[in-house]
Amino acid sequence: MNLLTLLDMSLAGHGDRVLLGPSESGLTPVDLQQRARSGAQHLVAANAETVVYLGENGLGFPIALFAAAIANVPFLPLNYRLAREQLVDVVEAQNRPYVISEDPSIAEGAHTVDEWLALTKEPGPDVALPGEPDTDAEAVLLLTSGTTAAPKSAVLRHRHLAAYVLDTVEFSGAAPTDAVVVSVPPYHIAAVANLLSNLYSGRRIVYLDKFTPEGWIDTVAEQGVTHAMVVPTMLSRIVDALEAGTDAPTTLRSLSYGGAPLAPSILQRALALLPDVGFVNAYGLTETSSSIAVLGPDDHRTAAASDDPAVRARLGSVGRPLPSVEIQIRNARDEPAAPGEVGAIFVRGPQVAGEYRQGGSRMDAGGWFPTRDEGYLDADGFLFVKGRSDDTIIRGGENIAPAEIEDVIQQLPGVAEAVVVGIPDEEWGQRIGAFIIRRPGADLSEDGIREYVRSVLRSSKTPDVVTFVDELPRTPTGKILRRQLIAK
Repeated sequence: MNLLTLLDMSLAGHGDRVLLGPSESGLTPVDLQQRARSGAQHLVAANAETVVYLGENGLGFPIALFAAAIANVPFLPLNYRLAREQLVDVVEAQNRPYVISEDPSIAEGAHTVDEWLALTKEPGPDVALPGEPDTDAEAVLLLTSGTTAAPKSAVLRHRHLAAYVLDTVEFSGAAPTDAVVVSVPPYHIAAVANLLSNLYSGRRIVYLDKFTPEGWIDTVAEQGVTHAMVVPTMLSRIVDALEAGTDAPTTLRSLSYGGAPLAPSILQRALALLPDVGFVNAYGLTETSSSIAVLGPDDHRTAAASDDPAVRARLGSVGRPLPSVEIQIRNARDEPAAPGEVGAIFVRGPQVAGEYRQGGSRMDAGGWFPTRDEGYLDADGFLFVKGRSDDTIIRGGENIAPAEIEDVIQQLPGVAEAVVVGIPDEEWGQRIGAFIIRRPGADLSEDGIREYVRSVLRSSKTPDVVTFVDELPRTPTGKILRRQLIAK
């Protein structure tokens, strides 16, 4: 299986249905194939070996991804918000890149997104196209977020992405009136997965190039959107807008969130504001071709309504593994952990790539990929993610999980968000630093934060440094850049 097989199936199942863009002016799978083929002819004529995409959300993205697949070269979408020097370095490291960019000066011979869209409206140069890509060929390259270290290029092969779609999505299972709004950027694995899975299911994709909560809510209403996926920072801002009086969308049936931890208070507010919407928490990684565990709508409702603390706690989980995925927790002895025991999260399955251009595969001999996340499975198989192993604070020889302290601080009513990091210290190795965003009008003090944490946790987990901030450094997809906080 390769990406072109998925496109062929979309053509066969709903080739004349508009699946990309506005219902009145978007592209059908037939249109997409024709324009991707034209794009592939331009790529082959240019002797391109990589397609670098530096654009926002829009039709240029799916055309470029499938053009790369037809030309049998990898597709590399980049974060256009990175510093120019970083972008130039990445582009120059590619072999014969064909660059599509909002800023064409980023590379010699680069095309703007508008030029790319215009080129692909007409037949391309008369060149021979290669045969279909091998299932093991590189399909998509994605830079990891680099929240704790320098980003790496994750390699996703055709078989990994195809396996994710085939194992998790019902072919042609969407109703003709279904539509999904995609507001995550093209360089995020969720954007790639959303494109492939919705084409396969027959659900129309509406792209939102720049996110604002009002723009998102208006798009949902105007386009009759039934499904959506957001990162936690987006959901937080949508909740604020709804509480400020903006009318809730009436067509929305399903809202997925993921990509970073979501504060429990935000989830509770969202559930109350959108009682008829099915919430889905999806946990996955770039290296796993998207989601590997899901907390579905029924799980949300059951947990929210339960008086059993263990069941209610599942709102803080990421759900259970997908049927085609295995998840294993390993303790400090590298043995399978008991239910409830925190350890390193390992995953394996046909969608798991676990490979980088810098350093090759990270799979062990049994095919398990170390996610570098820590967490535990409860007795019923629900996965709780406690944070990155890289984030662990080692204070005076004691390992301390930042998430444990963050959860306590966020119980205070005046706290909007809290992040805990390890600050280098000559005496203790690391000190505990808490960076906190206050709610408007909240009366919080550094001593008050410390006193509250000390009353719930032992004194060794009390923050040494408490800093109130107006905002936290994040990736565009909402993950906290802890290394920037440590550098403060």
